[in-house]
Amino acid sequence: MKNSSVVSVLGLALVMSPIANLQAAELKVLAGGSMTGSLNELGPLFERASGHKITIHYDSTPNLIKLATSGAPFDLGVVPVDVFKDAAAKARFASGPTIDIARVGYGVVVRAGAQKPDIGTPAAFKQALLKAASITLLPESAAGAYVLSVFERLGIGADMKAKTKPQTAPAQIAQAVARGDAELGLFLTNVLIAPGVELIGPFPAELQQDLVFTAAAAANTTEAEAAKAFITYLTTPAATAVIKAKGMRPG
Repeated sequence: MKNSSVVSVLGLALVMSPIANLQAAELKVLAGGSMTGSLNELGPLFERASGHKITIHYDSTPNLIKLATSGAPFDLGVVPVDVFKDAAAKARFASGPTIDIARVGYGVVVRAGAQKPDIGTPAAFKQALLKAASITLLPESAAGAYVLSVFERLGIGADMKAKTKPQTAPAQIAQAVARGDAELGLFLTNVLIAPGVELIGPFPAELQQDLVFTAAAAANTTEAEAAKAFITYLTTPAATAVIKAKGMRPG
């Protein structure tokens, strides 16, 4: 990761040079919880090179919608595209196209050393879920909602509800599996890469889908140029190298 950090600093210096004369801003960012790993590394790099300060609030999609529509000030969002499906939340962002920053698919983990069931086909995946004593995920999120929809497509929604141990933050999913509190963890694969668990694999191709995180400045931000600068940085080769290293695909 040291090499990616060095590349990021060099890349950011090039990006920031045209706006080096901007007055330092304090940016308030709303972000999807699954972007934590990437933005926790990229934020400080941007701060050091630009002189701007960034405060990032990570949350689930339902809570991000509530925050965006609460009237509380913010400057930009790096959020699941589902946030923009809410008309009131979308209205709080600047008009025009958003910029896709990262995307990631879904996978399943078991406790490190545990037997890994076959999940290579929808039929095998269904049997693995039915045989599991317990599962865990974050239902109150865009990713969680998609996992629940997959259960319904497989015709096992009621079965899964009875054995689901819900979590309130993405990182808690892998932690619960690592402790043995749940047999299987299902969520975005970048979040599931954690100590004490092993990735069985991605969802079967027929059931797979990417969750896209997209960025836009807030409609009422007073720091539009600085917000745009941060979004621009997130699309540079330096930043995308970090995004890849965190288990996501840029753009």
